[in-house]
Amino acid sequence: MENLFGNLFETEKRQTKPLADRMRPERLSDFVGQENAVGAGSPLRRMIERDVLQSVLFYGPPGTGKTTLAKVIAHVTGEKFEAINAVSSGVPELRKLIAKAQEDRRNGRGRTIVFIDEIHRFNKAQQDVLL
Repeated sequence: MENLFGNLFETEKRQTKPLADRMRPERLSDFVGQENAVGAGSPLRRMIERDVLQSVLFYGPPGTGKTTLAKVIAHVTGEKFEAINAVSSGVPELRKLIAKAQEDRRNGRGRTIVFIDEIHRFNKAQQDVLL
């Protein structure tokens, strides 16, 4: 049975998000810019639309849409989205996130898209955990 107040809380949560988050596109057709990367017929777009995307690294200066694109991919494919920041996270948090994603997958709760912001800040040992 769903929570009686579930919609109320979801609406309130949506309204308290910053404007940039509320305006963030959810579909590839709403994603403006980066036509070379995700324009019609591009290899990345075809992989997203077919839901056959593997590990991907997005590179670029701040504000170019890396996080937004990762969230769009999660929305288009219907997968969960988890984000961590390499500056403020370490191996324990990463292992916990990976273990939860693996458990969800094993238990039929779908896949998880893990977005690691500032991944270049991880040291070699931290990067090895991802391998």
